[in-house]
Amino acid sequence: MNGFKKNKILFFAIAFSTLFISCKKEAAPEAKPLEIAVVKVAQQDVKLESEFTGQTFGQSDIQINPRVDGVIESLNFREGEIVTKGTLLYTIDPLPYQAKLNEAEGKLAEIEARMAKTKSDYDMMVPLAKMNAVSQRELIAAKSAYNASQASLKATKANLENARIELGYCRITAPISGLIGISKVRVGDYVRPGAVSVLNTISDLGDVRVRFTMSEQEFLRIFREISKKNSSLVGAGKSVSLLLSDGSVYPETGKISFADRQIDPTTGAVTFEAAFANPDRLLRPGQFVKAKVVTDVRKNSIIIPQRSVIEMQGVFQVYVVDNNNKVDMKIIQVGPAYKDSYIVTDGLTANDKVAFGGTSLLKAGSVITPKITEWTPGKTEN
Repeated sequence: MNGFKKNKILFFAIAFSTLFISCKKEAAPEAKPLEIAVVKVAQQDVKLESEFTGQTFGQSDIQINPRVDGVIESLNFREGEIVTKGTLLYTIDPLPYQAKLNEAEGKLAEIEARMAKTKSDYDMMVPLAKMNAVSQRELIAAKSAYNASQASLKATKANLENARIELGYCRITAPISGLIGISKVRVGDYVRPGAVSVLNTISDLGDVRVRFTMSEQEFLRIFREISKKNSSLVGAGKSVSLLLSDGSVYPETGKISFADRQIDPTTGAVTFEAAFANPDRLLRPGQFVKAKVVTDVRKNSIIIPQRSVIEMQGVFQVYVVDNNNKVDMKIIQVGPAYKDSYIVTDGLTANDKVAFGGTSLLKAGSVITPKITEWTPGKTEN
């Protein structure tokens, strides 16, 4: 009997312990609220940029053309290097032009001798004519011969000067200082003068020109905006930034130099040109770039990070955090994108705070632990 009581007491002790443990499990503490990154809505002036495809040109791109025909005798430069103004670039075989010069010099000597004789004859005829020793006809003939020899002398001197110029054209020098390209001819090639006969091109890379086109509609909109009194686009719209082909931003800012006088009727676009400093010679003629121009300025715009926005079938929503750390989903109206942010046109105020990340874990009415995160448009850290 005593053994039975002991077993009964042991049974109740084990059952009580099991019940106590199960109750303890059911009374587990509640989970802590989610810690979510939260940002304050920003309000600031926003400069909106438009991108236009453009191409680079040297400050001066000078083509080297032969001015006389002949055989290329030498190349006196290294392709792809900087040359200075006056540097000898090419020589054309000078022998034919030296021969023409020698012939012109001989002709000049002959004409000078002839003129000396006709002058002497005329000078002798003048006093004889006064004494009626010779007829007026003979005097006039002598004077005509002298005048003709003077005219021949002028023509011969002109031919001589032309021969000297042509001989000088056999030495082709750099018209400007700049970067010279790959030669289109080699030693032994025969060249002729003319616009289509290009030996090389030199580009002055001190400043680089960028030409880009803008649609007629965009041009008209910007023109009307700039024409308004106290327009905020007047100064901002003249500066241009560049995106290179690798996506990097060119460190120098350019300024619009001019717009073409007309709109191209075939494309409906107007051409602009902007000038950029090129101290490191990073820009070369012929590069394709994207020119970014400020085409709109929005005053006191409400902006939020794009990653805070949930888009579903064209509807934009954000989770707004109130003073009690409770989140509520709001539908907003967004305007243009600005860097990695959106301009919000309706639905938010400058005093609101929105969830920055972890929105997939949230639902309306949730209470969170906000982690205030600093952000700047275009410089948001992950």
